Amino acid sequence: MIKLFLILFLLFFDFLSKKLVFTYLDLNNFLPLTSFLDLTHIHNFGISFGLFAGDMPSWFLSLIGILITCFIIYIMVKSENIIEKWALIMIIAGGISNIFDRMINGYVIDFVYLHYKNMYWPAFNFADIYISIGILIFLYKVLKDMHKRMFN
Repeated sequence: MIKLFLILFLLFFDFLSKKLVFTYLDLNNFLPLTSFLDLTHIHNFGISFGLFAGDMPSWFLSLIGILITCFIIYIMVKSENIIEKWALIMIIAGGISNIFDRMINGYVIDFVYLHYKNMYWPAFNFADIYISIGILIFLYKVLKDMHKRMFN
């Protein structure tokens, strides 16, 4: 039950943040917050970093996202490790949120924009952060298990 509540909370928080950006920040405008962080309003028609934008229809990217998310749900259900489960829940929440965004709008709203001098990171959203945190936790778990097997 706690896991479902977490997923719903993360979905709500991501949806709310995208709604606020969509409502209060004009498309392709930037609102500087610090010397390295801006809020922006970008429509991402591709996948991560805008890859495949214009190359694949929105419905196809949504379908791929649904299939991947279903596979991750399957892995989570089969997993017996609590750390693995929490990592996969983060990935699932981010995936579902971006899938809904793409299905509703035909694109994903990205708004967190990091930069330093002449170096720029592509804009992203909270769902992307959830996915990244989940992947990092999952990789940590896998590497820890590998280390344990190699040195024990």
